[in-house]
Amino acid sequence: MKILISSCLLGEDVRYDGGNSSFAYNPNFSFSEKELFMDILCENEVYSLCPEIKGGLNTPRKPAEITSAEKPFKVETINKDDVTINFLLGAKKALELCLEENIKIALLKSKSPSCGNIQIYDGTFSNTLVQGQGLTARLLNENGIKVFNETQLKELEQFIKTI
Repeated sequence: MKILISSCLLGEDVRYDGGNSSFAYNPNFSFSEKELFMDILCENEVYSLCPEIKGGLNTPRKPAEITSAEKPFKVETINKDDVTINFLLGAKKALELCLEENIKIALLKSKSPSCGNIQIYDGTFSNTLVQGQGLTARLLNENGIKVFNETQLKELEQFIKTI
């Protein structure tokens, strides 16, 4: 099975702060969760992508949050710089890759303004989470690509078995 995975989860230093969100080295996950993550990587064809980098943003960069989650979307940095176009371009490039490669599943970084699939930050930079999706997760879902985050590995594993 082909799976699109957020580059940061694979240990690539693409996060806004110049770091990564490596699943394998995250102390918040149990050994069995890490083992499941590695099994998913080994048993499937992995496509690594960071929508924010693909959209033209650099690493490191200022933190950004979605300040308007409905059209017209708006994504701003903590300094109020409008980076909406970068997030939209990155989402488009993620979708293009999925369509070109016939990828039907994505494992994306939770809470991200690009990749969050259940919750995102509320746009006030106060660490407040709200129900919602990042722009990439939303576009992928709208186009029939099933999106999971790193806390949903068991659900992902079950979904793969049904395909």
